[in-house]
Amino acid sequence: MISFILTLSRWLARYASAFVIGIAIVTLLAPNLFCWVRGNVQTVILGVIMLSMGLTLSADDFRVLARRPADILIGTCAQFVIMPLVAWLLVGVWHLEPALALGILLVGCCPGGVSSNIMSYLCHGDVAFSVGMTCASTMLAPVMTPLLMKLTAGEIIEIDTLGMFSNILIVTVLPVGLGCLLNYLTSSKSYFPTLQGMMPGVSVIGLACIVGGVISTVHSSLMERGLLLFLWTFGVVFCHNALGYLLGWMAGKLARFNTAKKRTISIEVGMQNAGLATVLSSTFFAAQPLAVLPCAISCAWHSISGTLIAGFFAAKKMK
Repeated sequence: MISFILTLSRWLARYASAFVIGIAIVTLLAPNLFCWVRGNVQTVILGVIMLSMGLTLSADDFRVLARRPADILIGTCAQFVIMPLVAWLLVGVWHLEPALALGILLVGCCPGGVSSNIMSYLCHGDVAFSVGMTCASTMLAPVMTPLLMKLTAGEIIEIDTLGMFSNILIVTVLPVGLGCLLNYLTSSKSYFPTLQGMMPGVSVIGLACIVGGVISTVHSSLMERGLLLFLWTFGVVFCHNALGYLLGWMAGKLARFNTAKKRTISIEVGMQNAGLATVLSSTFFAAQPLAVLPCAISCAWHSISGTLIAGFFAAKKMK
């Protein structure tokens, strides 16, 4: 049974994008399937995803923050400057309605995505740098995300910065910290590799459930406004994500990083924690239900684009 679960977990990790998209399509056809993924349930699911991330982190991963402060500072500044700024510019250029604007701004103000470390590994990037950036941006998120949302979206809606701070702390930093503690206390146990092997599958299932819950929430609006709403929103998500990869690479080039580090900063900047954005949107912008749509599309698209960009980088020779 354990062998089957581990095999399933590896399969889900390998085909995460297809699985999440499949769940989204199924939910469009049967919207009540994930209607239970709302409110506190979403929060708990995201907490489990972040816990699984923490279980993969060891003390050595956090030592990167002390050993390479300049790299981490440059990467984290790029993360919290490029993506919010690009989101803010796109909102104006595309003349997005307030709800959709809130969603894309929230994606831009969130920390790096939890699967970016895997993508950095696949493209022969600097994995230690990737883990360090993810740790730094996640730990800073309770402060930076509410602050950046206040700056970029404060004219659209009143931002509950204190509430957002505590929510991000509870659903990201604390679960990651707990996962790291469990890693430290149990990493020598015989069952720990098995537990770690299950976590990728748990994360993918959790992310799929969050996306399914979002599709269930906005189903009526999607049916009412049709394909145009989806394509318009996807266009913004695509531009935001692609510009993140490009400008992340340019930031690495300006910092005179080697090729491995440029690949990593490109992926780290471009891939956002859209699952966190989805939960925050459902919690704090419930009066604007369409705000979760860019977040849900980002959940699926970032996994697809991350795989594509990692494959592109891996196919090119290191310089």
